[in-house]
Amino acid sequence: MPDTMRGVYTNLTKIRRRVFREVARAAYLAGDVNPDWADRLPYEILPGDKATYRESIFIERAIVGARIRLAMGLNLLPVDEPNKISDGLKEAERPEAYYEPPLINIIKFACHACPENSYKVTDQCQGCLAHPCQEVCPKDAISFVNHRAHIDQDKCIKCGRCAGVCPYSAIVHRNRPCAAACGMHCIGSDEQGRADIDYDRCVSCGQCLINCPFGAIADKSQIFQVIKAIKSGAEVIAAVAPAFVGQYGGRGDVGKLREMFEILGFSGVEEVAIGADLCTVQEAEDFLEEVPEKLPFMATSCCPAWASMAKKEFPDNANCISMALTPMTLTARFLREQHPDAKIVFVGPCSAKKLEAMRTSVRSEVDFVLTFEEVAGMMEALDVDYTALPKPDDNDFEAASADGRGFAVSGGVANAVVNAVKRMEPEREVNVFAAEGLDECRKMMRDAVKGKYPGYLIEGMACPGGCVAGAGTLQGIKKSQAQVKAYMKRSPRKNATENGYRMQLPELLAMGRDEPDDAPVPPRNERRVPAPEELRETLSVETVEEPAEQ
Repeated sequence: MPDTMRGVYTNLTKIRRRVFREVARAAYLAGDVNPDWADRLPYEILPGDKATYRESIFIERAIVGARIRLAMGLNLLPVDEPNKISDGLKEAERPEAYYEPPLINIIKFACHACPENSYKVTDQCQGCLAHPCQEVCPKDAISFVNHRAHIDQDKCIKCGRCAGVCPYSAIVHRNRPCAAACGMHCIGSDEQGRADIDYDRCVSCGQCLINCPFGAIADKSQIFQVIKAIKSGAEVIAAVAPAFVGQYGGRGDVGKLREMFEILGFSGVEEVAIGADLCTVQEAEDFLEEVPEKLPFMATSCCPAWASMAKKEFPDNANCISMALTPMTLTARFLREQHPDAKIVFVGPCSAKKLEAMRTSVRSEVDFVLTFEEVAGMMEALDVDYTALPKPDDNDFEAASADGRGFAVSGGVANAVVNAVKRMEPEREVNVFAAEGLDECRKMMRDAVKGKYPGYLIEGMACPGGCVAGAGTLQGIKKSQAQVKAYMKRSPRKNATENGYRMQLPELLAMGRDEPDDAPVPPRNERRVPAPEELRETLSVETVEEPAEQ
């Protein structure tokens, strides 16, 4: 899977972040801005009358306008009728507004209509005497014209044998970057050759949007709605994934992280690794109870894109995917016990978490989802320099274990579950197989279904490298992995079973397990279970006192 642009600050990165910044700034200034600000915004982002990136400044501004709408959680507008960026803006101004599917969108007029899967002969061809490319082609698709190899695309079956034997590496494999990055193979072409997504297969992993060099693919955001909720005076708590380490600079400076979220207007912040510990314990207990007596193997569930793929493509084995609640959902439930009326915002690296939060069984727990890049836009809107913040660097989250923090890197989930199993039953041996990238996950699942991994715990991660490689991250994958591993060592607890909040897990699970997307959601006030007072006192987020009734 290609990932050549990750960690490189490109012109596309600059435009994308500028859009997030301006949308966030407008939300913070809500009430003082002209309702038509959205229509003027492309002119502020791309001033002047000369195109910089495309053939026309008008095309450039139209693309920016489309990205503005998506950044506000609005649908794209049709291009065959008159409309304005601000159309339907009032719908986005409601703090409780939630975006409609599809989550991942292709801006059609921004698509370069890149060639689909094909092999092409380049100028490096020397017309050699051996003609090995022609000899190995199983379909006689290669001929020689003017001493140069030529591939008949109607005959070619894209096997790649010709490219493999060319001594000059003169034959190259060409594929549109978004399709090559899509582990679900759900990106094809429309009648004009532009990229088109099969939403029945898409799991919203976001790998297509970070690999499109033309910026034609974008997901919807809730920046505007989160800031509107903050501006309304509501208690808004950030639940931050452990992959945050290094995303804004520094080395996991929790003191600065708290200060940053406070400046942005959040009431408090908590580490999602707490929920990862609880998820670990739940999966470990399920594994001990069900494998191999009830299930031939068990697969982890914390990556929503992987779990969705497995359930879509292997429905007969969907019960082998753990029914444990994800760290995001468990952390949200945990926080809501202490702050029942708060807005819970998951902040992390993953676009698929937005898809997970749209499910009926999760939406009542998680109000909003933001990526690290979207929060960076909020920081830029208020001129927040993370590394220059005055809070001491020795401040830390103290509840979650090193294993819980390790969920952020590939192999971390399985490692945490194995360590928990060994604490519960020291003599139990747990065999593990892990895969990263949806293509590799699919192969792993096929082998598991065939019986290759009897009694195994298998881990799937949609993004190569783990959560640190999610579509909403800000820096290179290898650097992030190293920083997360260093952050793990700072935890005062090694194993998930040492988490002091484990005692609350039965109460959180009493609210219900993972359920089908169309399952009805009980009202929150019917699902609350009072938390022990000692847990209230040790929770790191502070309760915002409600004003006295007038």
